[in-house]
Amino acid sequence: MSNLAATSTMRLAAVARAAASARSRKYGSALVARNFGMRPVYESTEIPPAHTIDTVKPPSYWSSPDPEDPDPMAYVRKPVTSAQMVDVTSNPPKLSDKDMASLSPLGAVVHGTFGELDAASVQGIPLEYLALLRPSAEGAAALRTLSEKAGHAKGTLLVFGATQPAGLSAVQLGTASGHSVVAVVGGEHSGNEDMCDIVKGLTKEPGFMVPEEYAMIKQSFKELVMDAASGNTKSASYDSEKFLSDFKQNLLDYIATYPETLPAAVDKEELIFQGKDKDRTYFRENMEAYLEQFPSGAPQIPEQDLVEKFPKEQYAIWKSKFAKQSTSIISGDETGDFNPAEIVKYMINNPEKVEKEAAGAISYEFSVLNQPTTEARAGGSVIGAIIAVTPFLKNACEAVDKAKTLREKAEALQFLPVAERNAFAAASSVAALAKSNGVGTLVVGGSLSGFESVEPTKEDAASAIASMDIQDDGSSDLNHFVQVYRAGDFPIYADYAVHRATEVLAGPRQAVVTK
Repeated sequence: MSNLAATSTMRLAAVARAAASARSRKYGSALVARNFGMRPVYESTEIPPAHTIDTVKPPSYWSSPDPEDPDPMAYVRKPVTSAQMVDVTSNPPKLSDKDMASLSPLGAVVHGTFGELDAASVQGIPLEYLALLRPSAEGAAALRTLSEKAGHAKGTLLVFGATQPAGLSAVQLGTASGHSVVAVVGGEHSGNEDMCDIVKGLTKEPGFMVPEEYAMIKQSFKELVMDAASGNTKSASYDSEKFLSDFKQNLLDYIATYPETLPAAVDKEELIFQGKDKDRTYFRENMEAYLEQFPSGAPQIPEQDLVEKFPKEQYAIWKSKFAKQSTSIISGDETGDFNPAEIVKYMINNPEKVEKEAAGAISYEFSVLNQPTTEARAGGSVIGAIIAVTPFLKNACEAVDKAKTLREKAEALQFLPVAERNAFAAASSVAALAKSNGVGTLVVGGSLSGFESVEPTKEDAASAIASMDIQDDGSSDLNHFVQVYRAGDFPIYADYAVHRATEVLAGPRQAVVTK
């Protein structure tokens, strides 16, 4: 190193030491040592006036991200412009031109039967539902007609074919209007437990749902409907003393039949010797050993003690014990023999212990002490009947109509398939009940000989549309079960939908094709 370079280095070191000494005197030695690893901030800059968190804008990417590249393998579904129901009554079956809702070039909704629909009323209702507007309006028209004849009084409405589109509409609109609806599910769907439960849920008490098979028993069906209409419920008449009396008599009969003197609770005839004489000596011993595996017989209880010392309060405690035993058996718990007579005898001889055991117990099962006294609401007089034409009923009526004489009609019914004969009998039961009450029967979803069919108006269609609208709580008064086949995506779906709609015993969903 030259002398000049050494002198320059020494000067730089001296300057550094002088600067470090000055900072040490001003800020302290500890701060100087830390200055080698970090830069201290001696003064803070004040936030400018009106400076907020939104003053500094984020990068443009976060406010408007770049569009993602489309997936070349993804299928883009075409927008739905029309929806059509499958008309299974035509030959061959095809898509219905009457039950169709489509969008016009200007965006208006046009129905095949009612023409252009009000834009404000159909806003938010899918085209798939609007395709079922005609059967929905038929249900509304039938309900309106019967209500007008009844003076708009609330009453009991009978509906046969409750799972058909028009029948389902009548059930829901009738319930929403405050009527007590008796819904009869046709044989096409009466075996579908889920569908029957749904229809039952669409009715409100005292209205109810019955399958077609029950409506065939005319007298029982009539009594059930009239009890609901009048509010007469036989189930509300409970008698605690009658329950107790029956229990005591059954208990005495049980003791007489299976006394504890027998080796087991079996019939006396089982102990009669029937066999070879050489086995007679050991018959009793063998029989007793065999019967020990069975429950023992009942101890004797004096009838007077049972009358005087076993009131209904004791009987309520006994039923509580029986309920616990039943619950244990159902849940698979280990349980011993439950001998009713032994328990009753113990309760009679130890009333203090029994009361102590029962103190504070809470019983949720049926009680013989506290009976319900609620009165059923009367549904009101029958205002009329609505029969929705089902496939089985249509075939049966056509066969009967072809016959001329009464004998020929009876023979036609006799040789019908069971399903069609049942449909005819159930529908006749509904119509006969309406006639006996002096009210009429209307037919929806087709026509039947001897009955009046309804023709819905635009006002009826508007009423049905208003019921389809979704309310603030997310519910609506009119709903349908729809199976949609999107032929706009795959045209073959239209043919497949027609095939499915013509299947025997098709499901309760209505086939709708969209394009």
